[in-house]
Amino acid sequence: MKRDGSSMLREVKVEDAIGMMLAHDLTQILPGQFKGRLFRKGHVIQESDIPALLSIGKEHIYTMALEEGWLHEDEAALRMARAAAGGHVVLTEPHEGKVTLKSAIHGLAKINKPLVDAVNAIDQIVMSTIKTNTVVKPGQALIGTRVVPLIVEEAKIASVEQLAVEPLVEVKPFRKLRVGMITTGSEVFKGRIQDKFGPVVREKVSALGSEVIEQRLTPDESDAIVTEIRYFLEEQKVDLILVTGGMSVDPDDRTPGAIKQAGARIVSYGTPMLPGSMLLIGYLGEVPVMGLPGCVMHDPYTSFDVLLPRICAGETIRREDITEMGYGGMLGC
Repeated sequence: MKRDGSSMLREVKVEDAIGMMLAHDLTQILPGQFKGRLFRKGHVIQESDIPALLSIGKEHIYTMALEEGWLHEDEAALRMARAAAGGHVVLTEPHEGKVTLKSAIHGLAKINKPLVDAVNAIDQIVMSTIKTNTVVKPGQALIGTRVVPLIVEEAKIASVEQLAVEPLVEVKPFRKLRVGMITTGSEVFKGRIQDKFGPVVREKVSALGSEVIEQRLTPDESDAIVTEIRYFLEEQKVDLILVTGGMSVDPDDRTPGAIKQAGARIVSYGTPMLPGSMLLIGYLGEVPVMGLPGCVMHDPYTSFDVLLPRICAGETIRREDITEMGYGGMLGC
């Protein structure tokens, strides 16, 4: 027997296949109109099916007799998907040799890239994923699994299962955080200009299932900012503190110093991402505190949008997480 399994496949002319069972799904493509399954694996060919088969260019079909140690593409894709799936992930049925893993919830997708790379290094194996730390909705596709040939050695799928010592994909649910927001700037505090941070930040927080419980205004004075930080930490006992504005190198911008003065452990002042390079992230005990630069008001996607979902999913931001934001982080500015 050939090691590619071809001896288990029998090629039959379509006109001679009446009464025989299809070994795989057959797809119909009508450009601009339709792409999908015309006949399902296991369908018994009828005489009335012949014109449809010929219309999609099928003059021959395969029948199959699997030998021990070999798997059909559907079973192979399903076994890989089951091995990969972690929490809050659901599987589709095999379709055209592929199984899709989808999110069961609104949350943060976590993809184990090293394990996915190891799986894809196996010849004839396909595991295609979205990027880790993507915010996903219920029903959103996370991973697609399939094999290249119609039948594959079971040993290759067993290798995938052995690699899956931990889930290759899971979705972390978002927690409902109580968020305190401090808007700095004498021009806003004294009513010279209207605050533009508040509506933007509220919308981003709300989109992840959390809530800004209160917004307080302060002038550009370190002691005043520290007082408001302590108010949210000690009296309101919030889960996250956001300080907007005052993050540049201008001598009147006091936010970074005030956050440090309040006793925060600074993870990083600055990120290697554009826009959002002036963002600060630190911790007051277990409570994260962020200093948000002006770009958050007007740029649709900044370093704040990278880190906020991870915080809402219960993750603690480390210095290594900030370092990794530079690769692929040139999005504007």
